[in-house]
Amino acid sequence: MNRRLFITTAIASPLLVQELLAVEKDITIGREEWQTFVGLRNRLRRVKKVVGYGNFNIISWDRALYYAKHYAVIGVFPREELDLAERLFYEDPKKYGFFGERICKNITESIVRRDVEKIPYTGHYLFKGKPMEDYFRLKKDIGDEIILTSGVRGIVKQMSLYIDKIYRCKGNISQASFSLAPPGYSYHSCSDFDVGKRGWGHKNFTAKFARTREFRQLRKLDYIDMRYTINNEEGVRYEPWHVKVI
Repeated sequence: MNRRLFITTAIASPLLVQELLAVEKDITIGREEWQTFVGLRNRLRRVKKVVGYGNFNIISWDRALYYAKHYAVIGVFPREELDLAERLFYEDPKKYGFFGERICKNITESIVRRDVEKIPYTGHYLFKGKPMEDYFRLKKDIGDEIILTSGVRGIVKQMSLYIDKIYRCKGNISQASFSLAPPGYSYHSCSDFDVGKRGWGHKNFTAKFARTREFRQLRKLDYIDMRYTINNEEGVRYEPWHVKVI
């Protein structure tokens, strides 16, 4: 449900909240669709294996379909999987509690290869211009302990991440949408990037990153900002690692 409405209601009328909780349910992948969902997840993972981790970050939807058609190890996307992917892309995520801005209007939108550059030793790309300038500038200001953990993400990469998150949430789309922007709504497709502390691994994608020296130094820089602050209006969890290009 609408998280901001929920919070307002909770303050004004706790009894009404109990009534809302009784009727409001998270949206999930249904039992009849689960096999299709898992098939789509696995097929995208096979695409990544064929094209490689770095290329998977910027591959377009049409290109993924091309590889699926021409590589037997991937296999052609059946109609049911294509329909599910399009639904996850085009559905209004407000029903899931996500209120971010749509960045990509069509599932076939692609990353222009000449607009991005691969960052050495990371497997990630950044957009040329201010995003890349900001990254190397903050590296200079903070030091080599801060690293790029995620850069440019095309629709296929975001779709794959989103589906993986739904899978880990046992099919709960609403819960997944609190942790990750749905495909078409990620600022990674136009500017933003993630950073972390060298050697921290998965902890870089938790609130623990906010307790590091690197984060404190990051917040002192006036040429970047944080995209998802605590209690942000988009309905996304706090992401201290997500750099907003301004």
